[in-house]
Amino acid sequence: MGNLRVSSMLLLSLMAAASANNFHQDVEITWGGGHARVLGRGNLLRLTMDKTAGGAGFKSNRNYLFGRFNMQMKLIAGNSAGTVTTFYLSSEGPSHDEIDLEFLGNKSGSPYTLHTNVFTQGQGGREEGFHLWFDPTKHFHTYSIVWNPKNIIILVDSIPIRVFNNEESIGVPYPNNQRMKVYASLWDADDWATRGGRVKTDWSKAPFVAYYRNFVAKSDWEMQGLSARGKKLLSWVRKRCRIYYYCNDERHGRGSRHPPPPECKA
Repeated sequence: MGNLRVSSMLLLSLMAAASANNFHQDVEITWGGGHARVLGRGNLLRLTMDKTAGGAGFKSNRNYLFGRFNMQMKLIAGNSAGTVTTFYLSSEGPSHDEIDLEFLGNKSGSPYTLHTNVFTQGQGGREEGFHLWFDPTKHFHTYSIVWNPKNIIILVDSIPIRVFNNEESIGVPYPNNQRMKVYASLWDADDWATRGGRVKTDWSKAPFVAYYRNFVAKSDWEMQGLSARGKKLLSWVRKRCRIYYYCNDERHGRGSRHPPPPECKA
């Protein structure tokens, strides 16, 4: 239980920095029991993973059709290999829509991978991966999903890292008719999360702990696209931080049985 003993001073500082958004009122714990806990007056939520439960998760009480969704997160410090910490939107059922942010843990000293994906009618395959330009375990950072009829924009600390445009006109599926809830979770995925599953979860480092605060969901999505400065920042992220782009996957190479999606050809 050593890693779980957060000093009262640290907890007070975390809660004081959080906004008035209340996890008691805004979300439902979906799995993990006591491994998901709302702290203080409801402005901080802690997810814990150990061998007894394998993680925990929660979802928003409301569902949404378009909006802007912000969550501040502080990820697992130290050796987080094998763990996945998430923040995403999803509808329900086999033909669900989903907009994913998954933080793949790594051994101490190695960067987290932020894995993003977009599913429409149950079909994904549109992944982009990033190494962030900061250590996401030392402080809280704000992760945002902007979802509107024109595009999906993923931002980190208000810096755009990914844009997925609505290109239904050329046959690209786009999630625009299923209401989605906000989900978050911490779980064990050591069969694939770190270096393709070659690095396993070190349970001697458990419990693994991630924090969430300042959850804000707005039906007014505020932005339809990127400003000139936003486009420059997106270009910077793509050049410096993006480590995987589905359009460049060798599976879609010349003569492949898996042709690239139509937006890649465009």
